[in-house]
Amino acid sequence: MIWHLHLAVDDASGTVLGAYFDTQETLRGYYNVFHQILVDYGIPALFYTDKRTVFEYKKKTKAFDDEDTFTQFSYACNTLGVDIKTTSVAQAKGRIERLNQTFQSRLPVELRRARITCMADANQFLKSYLKEFNAKFDLHLNSTNSVFETQPDTETINRTLAIISSRNVDQGNCIKFKNKYWAAYDKEHNKIPLKPKMEVLVIESFDHKVYVNAMDILYVLEEVPLSHPWRKYSYQLFTKKQSHYNSANNH
Repeated sequence: MIWHLHLAVDDASGTVLGAYFDTQETLRGYYNVFHQILVDYGIPALFYTDKRTVFEYKKKTKAFDDEDTFTQFSYACNTLGVDIKTTSVAQAKGRIERLNQTFQSRLPVELRRARITCMADANQFLKSYLKEFNAKFDLHLNSTNSVFETQPDTETINRTLAIISSRNVDQGNCIKFKNKYWAAYDKEHNKIPLKPKMEVLVIESFDHKVYVNAMDILYVLEEVPLSHPWRKYSYQLFTKKQSHYNSANNH
C-alpha cells in the first residue's frame, strides 16, 4: 500500500504545522492537517496550495458532494475566514517542495527505526517527530509575517471540518450514508419523520458525529439497528427466503 503524506509549513518561520498520512491525497488528510494547525496554532490567514488534484475545482451537479474536495475544504476555510490561493508553479511553493523532499528521504528511515508498519502508528509517530524536527530545523523567528488568529473552540473545529453530502430520504424515513441507514432525532431525542424523497444535507463532523440539515433545521442522525424492520437489506433477505420457501413447497 502506498502512503501519501499531507504537509503544511509556515512560510514565514519554516515551522512544520501539520502532517498526516493517508492512502491517497484526500479531504480527510487535509482536514487532519488543518485540525492540527487550529489546535496547536490557531486560524491561519492564508493557505497557499497546489492547484492540481484535490484543490482543483471541478464543477459538480450539486452544491455539495463528498467527492468535491475543493468546495468542501474551501467552505471550511471560508467559515473561519481563511483565504486560499492556488498555484501550479512549483517555484512559487519552494519551501513546501523542499520540505516534501526532506521528509521523503528522512521519514522512511525513521519509521523503520521505530518499527512502524501501519498507517495509524505512523500518524501517531508524526506528532512527536514534528516537535523534534521543528526544534532542530525551523528558523525560530518572532516574525510579524507569521500570523494566526485566536484558536476556535473544540465544537467549532469539529463542526467546521465537516464532510457534507447530499442525500434523499427513502420511503422508510431513513437516509442511507456510508452503507448504513440513519434516522433523524431532535434535541429531546424525538424521532423526526422526514418526508420521503426530500433532499437533505448529511453532515459528518470531524469527531465523526453525524447530523442532517433538513429545511435548514439541524437534527442528529442515529444509525438504524440491523434488526429494524425498515432496513432494506433485511426486507430483501426476507423476501428472498420467502420466495425460496414457496418454490420448494410448490415442488
